[in-house]
Amino acid sequence: MYSFNNDYSEGAHPRILQALVETNLNQEVGYGLDSYSKKAIELIKEKMNRSDVDVHLLVGGTQTNLIAISAFLRPHEAAIAVNSGHIFTHETGAIEATGHKVVTVESKDGKLTTEHIQKVLDEHTDEHMVKPKLVYISNSTEIGTIYKKNELRSLRDFCRKHNLLFYMDGARLGSALCSTENDVEFVDLPDLFDAFYIGGTKNGALMGEALVICNDRLKEDFRYHIKQKGGMLAKGRVLGIQFYELFKDNLFFELAQHANNMANRLQVGLIEGNIAFMTDSPTNQLFPILPNSLIEKLQEKYTFIIWEKINKDASAIRLVTSWATEEEQVEAFIRDIK
Repeated sequence: MYSFNNDYSEGAHPRILQALVETNLNQEVGYGLDSYSKKAIELIKEKMNRSDVDVHLLVGGTQTNLIAISAFLRPHEAAIAVNSGHIFTHETGAIEATGHKVVTVESKDGKLTTEHIQKVLDEHTDEHMVKPKLVYISNSTEIGTIYKKNELRSLRDFCRKHNLLFYMDGARLGSALCSTENDVEFVDLPDLFDAFYIGGTKNGALMGEALVICNDRLKEDFRYHIKQKGGMLAKGRVLGIQFYELFKDNLFFELAQHANNMANRLQVGLIEGNIAFMTDSPTNQLFPILPNSLIEKLQEKYTFIIWEKINKDASAIRLVTSWATEEEQVEAFIRDIK
């Protein structure tokens, strides 16, 4: 069985494992104050040409969203997200467990617009309702689509005008930035968001996300929030070593590019087989629509998620490629489809 289930089925890129082994017996301070974490943080700032941002290394995406959003919001404030947003659908109510409602809007392409946000603001008029305060997006989205620069600027400007915080979940940021349709640069991100994170777990790291806080008002005492929510890793060096490896050259982007290349090859092969898609995804997640009988045959050799029932005879499945996806397996899948 070969897995197209997700982009974290494999462990970590060999270079990361090698770095962890080579530094294993070096003694370091704990809780993210080690020399490796400090070097990784400075490197990330350098890559963004911004020395004025704060960077915190955390273990996972749900943990990062939980700590950041709950720290940024006052008790009566809420987040706005699309109905497929990760904080609404796949985090076991983590945000709402901290007392912050997630207000959702319907979106067919997985993307949030200023019209969506305005609708929420119009519906929440007084102190008898939660107060929408934070706008949550993910890039790439849960269904593989990406935001163009003009869309992000429009959202940023709207948020600033209405005194809203603009936050991006970057679990698959690498794939979004390396998409052939992308026009957003890594250096653009601090100017676009109040805070965002750079996903390592789904892009070659053993674990780890790098939260970048750009808005000065959100920076104070953030390490207290990390500790209180159980996110302060004693052996923080494990995260620092990984992010240093990912960003000391172009490894982070090379791994994301490989995942996208494998998805593109899959997409071309499926189109040649006259397969339609549920969404137009230019990243490493594909959602082909297949007859249920064919899905059953494919499940004898491959694992993947059945995403959505289209009708009684067909369903959309999700295929995810990763930094480690083997081209031979992609070609075999295409042959089996045909």
